[in-house]
Amino acid sequence: MEKKERPPVYYSEYLQLNKILNAQQPESSKEGIRADDEMLFIIIHQTYELWFKQIIHELNIVRGIFKQPNIHNNAPDIYNSVHRLKRICSILNIAVSQMTILETMTPLDFLDFRDLLKPASGFQSIQFKIIEAALGLGYEQRFGKGYYLSQLKPEDVDIIKKAEEEQSLIVLINNWLERMPFVKDKNYWNEAEDNSDFWQSYRNAYVNSLQEGEKQNIKTFDLLFLNDAEYPAGRKLSADANRNALFIMLYRDHPLLHLPYELLSTLLEIDEMLSMWRHRHIHMVQRTIGKRVGTGGSSGADYLRSAADSHYIFKELAELTSYLLPRNELPKLPASLVKELGYTE
Repeated sequence: MEKKERPPVYYSEYLQLNKILNAQQPESSKEGIRADDEMLFIIIHQTYELWFKQIIHELNIVRGIFKQPNIHNNAPDIYNSVHRLKRICSILNIAVSQMTILETMTPLDFLDFRDLLKPASGFQSIQFKIIEAALGLGYEQRFGKGYYLSQLKPEDVDIIKKAEEEQSLIVLINNWLERMPFVKDKNYWNEAEDNSDFWQSYRNAYVNSLQEGEKQNIKTFDLLFLNDAEYPAGRKLSADANRNALFIMLYRDHPLLHLPYELLSTLLEIDEMLSMWRHRHIHMVQRTIGKRVGTGGSSGADYLRSAADSHYIFKELAELTSYLLPRNELPKLPASLVKELGYTE
């Protein structure tokens, strides 16, 4: 087929530079006040919003993958998901590092224009709230729920509520983990050496590994991995998903579990990077405005600190490290399962 002729692409037109480079309108200039650092302040925050847009783009692709009713082991979907989640980590790393540039603005420099911004605040970032909702931070888990939507325009509140109604990544990951057959398929375990349930065998090895001060972990282990009827309510991961996530972490060296493990590990890294970003923000706010309230009316650094401590999305995955065993103490897997985990026909 003959290649279609396309008009030439011009750099500045392709990037819409006329719009971007004329999108900085300092409030201080409107008032005839000299505030040389307001340009930096605007550009930093515009850059954040562009990165947030890219993160949302990547999350939408990953969520689209996990909305499928089945993801075949030989499909490129899991690799693609891990690749895009790692890209999000790289972007968040830039977001943390970018704070260094903003910190070149001294408290006195900020005071030159700070009062002109009220009641605007980074707390009004719609895209950041969409990212949190897309990952799985539900309304009920948020610190300061009464304040959370109070500073937004009605049309933006609608956007956030719509985002929260969509299936979040952690819900989709939970559904994917639930479908994994390795532990709950009795056909594998009928041929096990002691013909016992995997989790009972694992519990025995786990109990033997605990030191005297760790014995209280046994009760929690039983609740999370053995007693489905008593599985704690309100957890983001179901009992099956929780068990399968730990199984992936334990037997990650088997080829079929390489990418699932990378996926879970990258989700934890996203939580870590978001936490670093929040805490870096806290220190910057303390350094810049001290104990004064934020421009949006929040308690400033105190509000940010409380939110940072409660907004972990993949906390349940992180807690699974409490139940790991050294490789040499792991229950031996049945031969048929080892074969299946090795990409063999």
